[in-house]
Amino acid sequence: MRDEASAASTMPPWIARQSQTLAARPGHAWLLQGPSGLGQYGLALALARAWLCESPLASSAAPENGPGGGWSACGHCPSCHAIDVHTHADLCVLMPETVMLELGWPLSEKAQGEIDKKERKPSKEIRVDAMRDAIEFAQRTSARGRGKVMLIYPAERMNAITANALLKTLEEPPGELAADRAEGLFGDAAAPPAVPSTRFVLATEAAHQLLPTIRSRCMSHVMAWPTPDEALAWLRTQGMTDPDAQVWLRAAGGRPEDAVRLATLVGEPARWQGFPRAMQRGELAGVAEWSPPQLIDALYRLCHDLMSQRVGAAPRYFDAADLPPLKATAAGQAAFGPLRDWQRELAQEARTAEHPYNPGLMMEALVSRASRVLQS
Repeated sequence: MRDEASAASTMPPWIARQSQTLAARPGHAWLLQGPSGLGQYGLALALARAWLCESPLASSAAPENGPGGGWSACGHCPSCHAIDVHTHADLCVLMPETVMLELGWPLSEKAQGEIDKKERKPSKEIRVDAMRDAIEFAQRTSARGRGKVMLIYPAERMNAITANALLKTLEEPPGELAADRAEGLFGDAAAPPAVPSTRFVLATEAAHQLLPTIRSRCMSHVMAWPTPDEALAWLRTQGMTDPDAQVWLRAAGGRPEDAVRLATLVGEPARWQGFPRAMQRGELAGVAEWSPPQLIDALYRLCHDLMSQRVGAAPRYFDAADLPPLKATAAGQAAFGPLRDWQRELAQEARTAEHPYNPGLMMEALVSRASRVLQS
């Protein structure tokens, strides 16, 4: 048997561990939840690969599963290859069109045609048409005889209509694979007592936005955090130097995928380190290319660190030397009230940041407000 390391060599170690554990557990639906940047999509895809793999590898890396351990995809069979090139007939990927395009998944012929003809822009939500196609997919017979998988990410992008449509399928899932077809699907690992013909994996960064009934129909898994050494090692594989990786990992609060996104957005670490002072001076030029949600996220991190500093705690996202001092009150203490009010305002602005009436005006207002608070 091939070494399981060959299948997971390109997978972050904290994702590989979770995948091996979850793939061996029973249940027709999993909900992967946690804050952004921990690899929900990567874990969801790894689970789909393991479930559909034609030569799954037994693993001893998940001792909590018992003597049989867990299992992972081989990475070499026709099924694994089909997933790699995004053409597996038994894998339905349900995402907003913007996310599908970003991750390289093909749109339906109809959706691609509408976008190509400029009839509409790619959707930022999971469309009703896509959900209808997914439900029809769940009722079909498996093309390769190893069951089917529906991957939904980010699950919080379902609106009320699409969420309720999915709920019915979760409540009344298709049947199980026949025993003779299920036998041997899991290599040397012990197979669960029943193998669903269709499995669901939902990945989310905002589980509280999902319908409670959807959450209750899924087995829940909270994403594990990587160790700092694992995260830094992975960031080095993304082309970062050690000093840069440390800056971006801290800026992202220890979440490695968010560190990559921040590095791509901001550019040089010095720009992030200079962000607090730039906001104090009211400089819009350095963030002019950002979107309102991106600026709000960065300002929220800055506000968090300033509030932490005021109560004697260490800042989380910035070095203490990068933070501007706030003026003291008459009692000699740093002002806390303006920071608290600013944090509330940022939370309120975040609710409409995806669809602002005037993005440019909103950016100016955010920077102006930050400058007033940081100079107070």
